[in-house]
Amino acid sequence: MKRLILGALSLIVVSAPAFAADLAARPYTKAPAYVAAAPLYTWTGFYVGGHIGGAFRDGNDPFGGSNDARFIGGGQVGADYQFSGSWLVGIEANYSYVDGGNGTPFAFTGGNFSHNLRGLASVTGRLGYVWGSGLFYAKGGYAYADTRNNGIGPFQFNNGRDGYTVGGGYEYMFAQNWSGKIEYQYFDFGRNQLLIGTPLVFAGNIRNDEHTIKAGLNYHFNLASPLTPRY
Repeated sequence: MKRLILGALSLIVVSAPAFAADLAARPYTKAPAYVAAAPLYTWTGFYVGGHIGGAFRDGNDPFGGSNDARFIGGGQVGADYQFSGSWLVGIEANYSYVDGGNGTPFAFTGGNFSHNLRGLASVTGRLGYVWGSGLFYAKGGYAYADTRNNGIGPFQFNNGRDGYTVGGGYEYMFAQNWSGKIEYQYFDFGRNQLLIGTPLVFAGNIRNDEHTIKAGLNYHFNLASPLTPRY
């Protein structure tokens, strides 16, 4: 029995290296590569920018004012807050210089008169919906007309510089801090009354409204917020 036990132990010792060699090697698992997260863009923050475009009015001027489109250019500054994932609220101040004004020459006995639009300003709120890197929005609020009234002889003109504006557009974030936009905006300043002559008599109303189409570029502050790194 003693010899049998010793023989079995000797067999195990001799066979162990071969058996271990036959065992499958433990697979080597390479550590996953680090993948940097793309920045997450948010519209929350302040922005400043500029725009160019055109302005034109409706054909309802009894004094023959031009309805041709005029070049406009200016700037805007604002702030947005993005909430509930895709919704946005904001506020914006905007001024556009109007090239060539909106001259309305009118001659009468003893003098002449002209009404010129030099610029358009607005302070508006906006509500938008974020879709990918784009933003669809509507806007509306207070509007101001920078007008100049010139003439010779007796006349009186109710300026009507204060009004309202509504509009909307699409803005696209094409880089971390940069976006481009295209926007339509309507301005309404009511009807302006003109009195002329001696004594002053009613000569008519000027419908003081404008349509604008603008393309703009904005620079946004503190937009990028990196995601948690992915592995």
